[in-house]
This record gives sequence, structure tokens and C-alpha cells, in this order.
Amino acid sequence: MHQAGATRQASDSYREILLSTALIGGSNLVSMVFSLIRMKTLALLLGPGGIGLVAMFSSIADVAVALAGMGVNQSGVRQIAQAAGSGERQRVAATVLTLRRTSLVLGLAGGVGLAMLAVPAALLTFGSTEYSVAVAVLGLLVLLRILTGGQTALLQGARRVGDLAWLNIGGAAASVAVTVPLVVIWGELAIVPALVLTAVATWLIAQWFVRRVQVADHAPGGVVEIGREARELLRLGFAFMVSGLLTMGAAYVIRILVLHASGVDAAGLYQAGWTLAGLYVGIVLQAMGTDFYPRLTAAADDNKAIARLVNEQTQVSVLLAGPGILATITLAPLVLIGFYSTEFAAAAELLRWLCVGMMLRVISWPMGFIIVAKGWQRIFIAVEVGATVIHLGLAALLLPRFGVDGAGMAFAVLYACHGLAVYLIARRLCGFRFEAATARHIAVAALATAAAFGAFQWLPFWPATVLSMALCLVVGAFSLMEIDRLVGVSALLGKLPGLLDGMTRWKANRAGR
Repeated sequence: MHQAGATRQASDSYREILLSTALIGGSNLVSMVFSLIRMKTLALLLGPGGIGLVAMFSSIADVAVALAGMGVNQSGVRQIAQAAGSGERQRVAATVLTLRRTSLVLGLAGGVGLAMLAVPAALLTFGSTEYSVAVAVLGLLVLLRILTGGQTALLQGARRVGDLAWLNIGGAAASVAVTVPLVVIWGELAIVPALVLTAVATWLIAQWFVRRVQVADHAPGGVVEIGREARELLRLGFAFMVSGLLTMGAAYVIRILVLHASGVDAAGLYQAGWTLAGLYVGIVLQAMGTDFYPRLTAAADDNKAIARLVNEQTQVSVLLAGPGILATITLAPLVLIGFYSTEFAAAAELLRWLCVGMMLRVISWPMGFIIVAKGWQRIFIAVEVGATVIHLGLAALLLPRFGVDGAGMAFAVLYACHGLAVYLIARRLCGFRFEAATARHIAVAALATAAAFGAFQWLPFWPATVLSMALCLVVGAFSLMEIDRLVGVSALLGKLPGLLDGMTRWKANRAGR
């Protein structure tokens, strides 16, 4: 009886992971369609060089937002959730007011700071002052993104998941509506205005959703209360700021290295490869941050529960990501041509290297969340610093020798090192171990990925394609069977007609009222 109950509990847990991933993936799918329309338009109208400029301008803004934002948007989610959980409307109002004012101050500081440093930023990025005015205009983008981040923190802290989904879709749709006509008319000159106007539209959409959140009209405590809340926001946000700055800073420096080593077209190829490598995997990884991380945090004091949750999340993530990664490795040239243009087919080898790194990333991320959930701030920062040093050091060594493909190699080695490091940390500090089933799933996905990648290194194109496609089909079938075994998909599908019939009757009853 006890064993049956444990089996049912495990099945429910796996089902919850899969369901949350499916829901998040569904909401992202619509946004992805808009993003692909935007990418395809830019690729056809501007070519690799235009995509490279978009990547460089976006990277500059990312670094400025990570630095100026001080991590308060991420810490704001926790503060608002805690305040909302207390049931004290005045405390919620104080937290929301503090987050809004702090975001405004930091946004203004970041925007003005970037505008003032536009000339050195342009020199560092492009090696000339040609784009210094465009960089200065990006200051508006920094302000708007930090303000929007404060609004999304309120929505997430208040658990307005539906509003967040619609905000993502609205922002993606606005990006297409703004970018496409501007680029058609002005070409490369429209890149920065399009980025800024898209940020304006996203901020307005977020503002509309935020106004629907019930918050008390007045906050208690005045300056003293707000000052206390602001200090707490900044204190909690420090680790997030360091992590975000290192991540965005590394991406920025990698793009600079690619740009200076091989030119703006190579930067465009790198951006295309990076976007497509993370397109499918991003759904799985975002589900970890949205659903898995809160569940892990709630069990932070129970090492056995943490080990169980991490093993479950790793199994489902690897089973979902494996077939998609193998398909991307197999069809790399077609994917690049389909989503961009024939000019981007040269990034096929880079894309395959990035896919190897993404497979390793899927394996290592669930373990990495242990460090965050446990609140090991120093270890978290040390891991982030070490990863950044490895990534940038390898990129600097490999880019001159292998061209843009060297950036992909650096990414793959980075996550091999990252996975080993976080596993050893989790094993030593909380006794984490991979279960036999988890190790089996990892082995199947990793070996198939290595075989498919190796086939394109050592075999002619068509034999490599046939072998890689066969591996993709086998791993896909294996993943479906394992997911069915863990979650009971067949049973759920068998109940689907009854559920649909019940839903139909419910709707009919409501219509007859």
C-alpha cells in the first residue's frame, strides 16, 4: 500500500512537471511565431550584417540593464510574494510603491549613464564612434526595460500568470508591428528606433495589466518604510545583479570578440546560431525557472526532497529536449535557411556546437537550482564567476583559430565544466546523487547527441544525415515511451473524450442560465 502511494505521488509529480512545461511552452509558442516573423524579415532585408548589428545593440542594452537594474526586479518578485502572502494590503502597497520608485531611479540612472558613456561604449563595441548616437538613444531602451521589469515583478509576485503570458505575447506582436515597417522603410537606420519603440509598446501593455492588480491606495510609513523596503530589495538583488551582469557581460564580450575577429557578418551568424540553438530548449529551461524553482525552494531544508525533485526535473527535461536538439543538429543547414536565409547556412557547424552545449545545459541546470534554492550566495557567485572566466577565456583562445565556430566550442566546454562543478558541489554539501533512471536518460541523450555531432565531423554529409536522423527517431520513440511510463500519457489520453464531453455539458449549462 505504501509503495503504491509512493508510485502515485511520483507519477503526480512527473505529471505536474510535464503539465507546467506544456503550459509555459504553449504560451511561448505564440510569442515564438511573432519572433520568427521578425527574425526572418530582418534576415531577408538586412542580411547577416543587420542581424549582427541587432545583436550588438541588444547586448549593450542587456549589460546596461543588468548593471543599472541592481537585480531589484528579481528580488522584487520575492518581496511582493511575501507581502501578498501576509494578507496585509498596506504592506503590499509599501512594497509595490518602493519597487516602482526604485525602478524609476535605477532606470533613469542607467539610461542617462549609457547616454553619457555612448562614445566609449561605441568604441569598445565597434572600434569606432560611428554608432555613438545610436548607443546614446539606447539609454531610453534601458529606462523602459527596467521600468517594465518592475511591472512584471509585480505581476509575477502577485501570481498573475495569465497576465504575464499575454504580456509576452503582446510584446512579441508589438515587436513585429513596429520592426517590420520601419526596417522596410529605413533599413539598418531603423534598428535602434525599432528596439526603443518596441520597449515603449511593451511598457504600455505592462502598465495596462498592472492597473488591474488590486493594491491599497496609500502605503504606510512614508520615507522610513520605503527606505527600509528599498534596502531589502537592493540587498536581495545583489546576487541576481552579479549573476545577470556576468551572464549578459559574457554574451556581450563574446559578440565583441566575434565582431573584431571576423567582422559584423560573423556576428550575425553567431546571433542566428545562438537564437536557433536556444529556441526549443528555452521552453524547457524557462519552465524550470517558473515552476521548478519555487517547488525546490519550498523543499530547501529537506535534502531527500531536493534530490527527488532534481532527479524528476532532470529526467523530464532531458526526455523533452533530447529529440529537439538531435533534430536541430541533423537539419542545421535547413533550419538556418528556413528561419533566416541562404546566407546563414554557413553557421551550420556553429549551430551544432551550440546544440551540444544546450544538451549539457539542460542536464546541469536542475542541479544549479539547488545552489539558489539553498541560498548559498557566495557559492552561487563563485560558480558564476568561474563560468564566465572559462567561457571568455576559451572564446578568446578558440576564435582566432577556428573563427566563429570557436565561440560554439567554448560554449560546449563551458557547460561540460559547469555540470561537473555543480554536481560535485551538490553532492558534497547536500548528498545529491543521480538516480539510476536519471543516469540512464542522461546517458541515452548524451551519447546520441555525441554520435550525431560526431557523424557530421567524420562522415560525408548524406551518411551523416541518415545516421543522425535515425538517432533522432530512436531517441524520440524512447522519450515518448519513458514519458508515458512516468506520467501515464496513455491513461490521460484515454480519459480525454470524457473530459471533453464534460466540458461541453458544462458550457451548455452555462449558456442555458
